Amino acid sequence: MPELPEVETVRAGLARFVLDREVAAVSVDHPRAVRRHVPGAGDFTSRLIGRRILSAQRRGKYLWLPLDSGEAVLAHLGMSGQLLVQPSTAPAEKHLRVRLQFADSGPELRFVDQRTFGGLSVEPMVEVDGDVVPVSIAHIARDPLDPRFEPARFVTALRRKHTELKRALLDQSLISGIGNIYADEALWVARLHYARPTEKLAPARAREVLAAAIDVMTAALAAGGTSFDSLYVNVNGASGYFDRSLQAYGREDKPCGRCGTPIRREPFMNRSSYFCPHCQRRPSRAVLPL
Repeated sequence: MPELPEVETVRAGLARFVLDREVAAVSVDHPRAVRRHVPGAGDFTSRLIGRRILSAQRRGKYLWLPLDSGEAVLAHLGMSGQLLVQPSTAPAEKHLRVRLQFADSGPELRFVDQRTFGGLSVEPMVEVDGDVVPVSIAHIARDPLDPRFEPARFVTALRRKHTELKRALLDQSLISGIGNIYADEALWVARLHYARPTEKLAPARAREVLAAAIDVMTAALAAGGTSFDSLYVNVNGASGYFDRSLQAYGREDKPCGRCGTPIRREPFMNRSSYFCPHCQRRPSRAVLPL
């Protein structure tokens, strides 16, 4: 699933192509693509036609396009969702789900989703902690690349939890944007095991793993994100290449870049965790989250 660097790459691309453009026509080719818009595809379409896109914004793994109506188009890419800017003459993609055409007859915005786990909706906006966000993501915390993110507040909240460190990093109500890939990479950089108890983590160590997450995601953003296959691309259809720099994720049995010990993979929350058993020592006791 795309994480912060991938979603930010898409957001930046949208900001170059769709701002201050009026929606002239909308077609929904698969109902699952707008299933989060409870009133249905007809209402989704009517709320968009004639509206102008004001900006492109993101929090964590979510991005949205505020409209001049005061609402916003909220997008979640899921496992395979793509927002592509395409000439109107370009052939329809095999898994095209939603198409937005503009009054200026310029490039159109297409939502393509092979697995249909992602989706679009038009939502009202609400103010939360000084920010205005779509109502359904009001509970999502700021991400560590947000200028208003508060590291000290995060460290305090992290150490108050009674859970495993990686579970906390994946908790989008605590810190957003970090998924399985960048959690594993940040933990490798910080030399911390994914099962480390959060309440036993010293403040300095908590700050280290936060700094590692920021560094890893900043580097991934500079590389256009991480692409393991053709499912994640930017708005022009190009893949990111940070996968070439990964130190832990997806590197089972390959040597650790620090000590040469083979990277290990273990099941974790219906997915996998990758770590170096030498550099990232397992804690003496397991933590069961409350």
